[in-house]
Amino acid sequence: MPRTTPPKQCLRTPPPNRLLLTLIAVAAACGFIACSSMPPRTPAERAADSQIADEVEATLAADPDIYARHIDIAVDRGVVHLGGYVWEPGDFQIARRDAASVPGVTAVITQMELKRAGTSGPSR
Repeated sequence: MPRTTPPKQCLRTPPPNRLLLTLIAVAAACGFIACSSMPPRTPAERAADSQIADEVEATLAADPDIYARHIDIAVDRGVVHLGGYVWEPGDFQIARRDAASVPGVTAVITQMELKRAGTSGPSR
């Protein structure tokens, strides 16, 4: 008589507890958001940012190589955000250079658009 082997038994693992996994994911997301958000600016930081914004605006206005009337300036903890638009492609670099030359500026983020002959394109 041929020898038969017993059927293989399949070990099943219980399905993971979806509620527990969801709670872990939510807790991790909350921890990430809490660690990545900045505390509110102090009055001294707001005053320093306001002074930097004024100096960047004056520096851009004094530069004869750029028409900066349409450039918006915002400062947050020493980081200058330049918005609005410029007329020439080289004005992106001039505006960045002028803003970076102001004492207290830690970084310059350019979000300006190029307006030329009715066309526009975002800065890169």
